[in-house]
Amino acid sequence: MKKKEVTIYDLAKELNYSPSTISRALNNHKSIGKKTIKKIQKTAEEFNYRPNALAASLRNNTSRSIGITIPKINHPFQASLITGIEKAARKAGYNVIITQSDDKYKNEVDNVKALYDARVGGLIVSLGIETRDTSHFDQYVKQNIPIVFVDRVPENFNSYRVIIDNHAAGYRATKHLIEQGCKRIAHFAGAQHVNVYNLRKKGYVDALRESGLQVDEELILDMKTLSFEEGKKATEMLLKLDNPPDGIFSANDTAAVSAILYAKGKGIKIPEELAVIGFNNDPISQIVEPTLSTVSHPAQKMGEISTKRILEHSTRKLDTAVSEITMLDTEIIIRDSSKRK
Repeated sequence: MKKKEVTIYDLAKELNYSPSTISRALNNHKSIGKKTIKKIQKTAEEFNYRPNALAASLRNNTSRSIGITIPKINHPFQASLITGIEKAARKAGYNVIITQSDDKYKNEVDNVKALYDARVGGLIVSLGIETRDTSHFDQYVKQNIPIVFVDRVPENFNSYRVIIDNHAAGYRATKHLIEQGCKRIAHFAGAQHVNVYNLRKKGYVDALRESGLQVDEELILDMKTLSFEEGKKATEMLLKLDNPPDGIFSANDTAAVSAILYAKGKGIKIPEELAVIGFNNDPISQIVEPTLSTVSHPAQKMGEISTKRILEHSTRKLDTAVSEITMLDTEIIIRDSSKRK
């Protein structure tokens, strides 16, 4: 049988104080004497009293909580993103409520509604692969609850956005392969309706054109999720071409690692015959042999800045229609999978 929760009314009855006095003492209100506060808080501890955060949020119509919905919690980039969010939130006395969509649109809609019902003070979102319609965020705008989109962001939605320059990163990754002597560079492209993958592909194309290299459509492979299995199948297909590529730029590290392992299994020398570069700087990039060249993605810093935007908005009482973009730098990390020179 579940034990009944202790309330401020139980404490009031036990100590013969009014519920309002109990409430103020528990919140260290200056109108209550220090001796009384100490007595009430000691009794509350003895009775295992827990403050009702939901009730407080109902009174204030918001809570000291920040909601998060991201595609997959177990991905290194998003785990680091959460770390940054929690670090900044905890420092400011906020809690975080984390949900994941598993890249499913319906899950994201349900998560956003559940966080809204929990009266979060702000929402941080990285969109799922399936998300094209963003009307489920309108309820936040109507209530002036700030939203920060991070990494995967919508094109047409006035909000805070914390991103990297994906076009420049894709360009620089491809340019690196060209500088290593690659002439036929393949690209593992993610879902093209998602901003990050679309821009990385554009950077790849622009680097080829600027260097006078052909943009060969048979070397550009669009993938749903850039999974390990997709990377393996794509590499298998590429190596069967009459004129296979001598370089691969993958829009994530997972598919890039898959390419290295499959190619090595077929006797292809990395990077002499096939140079590979990924994206994200996931831990796996330093475990695979040879180690994977990649593009750094400042996930933790993105999380910290996203939280700061929520807190600043709450403090300054800004209009949710504000549109502000924060763009962070990336860097190419050159390792053995692409280093020919």
